[in-house]
Amino acid sequence: MTGLSQERRGAGTGGTMGKWVKEHGLLLANIGLFVVFFGGMILSGASTYSEEQLAHGEPAVSVLGYLGTGSFLEATFENWESEFLQMGMYVILTVFLFQKGSSESKPMGQAAPQDEDPRHAKLKASTPWPVRRGGWVLKLYEHSLSIMFFLLFLASFILHAVGGADDYNSDQEAHGQPTVTVLGYLATSRFWFESFQNWQSEFLAVAVLVGASVYLREKGSPESKPVAEPHYETGA
Repeated sequence: MTGLSQERRGAGTGGTMGKWVKEHGLLLANIGLFVVFFGGMILSGASTYSEEQLAHGEPAVSVLGYLGTGSFLEATFENWESEFLQMGMYVILTVFLFQKGSSESKPMGQAAPQDEDPRHAKLKASTPWPVRRGGWVLKLYEHSLSIMFFLLFLASFILHAVGGADDYNSDQEAHGQPTVTVLGYLATSRFWFESFQNWQSEFLAVAVLVGASVYLREKGSPESKPVAEPHYETGA
């Protein structure tokens, strides 16, 4: 009986873990893909950086050494800033703007659940604490998603500037040119070229998704309307 009880407990634990993984599969898959691709970026970036160092008569660096270079910071955070800017702006724009027929838009001409005032909601134990607390806490919570994205964007923007200035100064010193401060680097065309080349691609991707979801479908995806839904129907 003891062995059977242990077996049942083991099965229960395994079932609970399996249920948890299933319930968080989308997040876990994206985190896993991030780790794989970020690792690939670090390894290939360290190799490329070392090749450039050797070509200029400078010593190569280890993978760990590469993580402390301005080149790594710049390459990482110039991409992150564009992602967070894109998502933050998308969250804000979808509050006010519509696209007829798109699954990415709120329905037109009718109330959407997202517009409901939480102050009129029936409070339950499962209601988020900020809603139950009310006041300025609720006011902040109402916009917490966009606030998070813009804070992440700001942090990435600053780290992009810091890493970019360090990498820029290394190039300047190698060519006998004057170096700049972080604020001085913000005034260079190089910094803004790095930013704009990423920002434009992010908003292009969003525009393609918004427009394509009017006419194209992906069965089973919440990013798509039902396959048989008319083109003019707006929202999921």
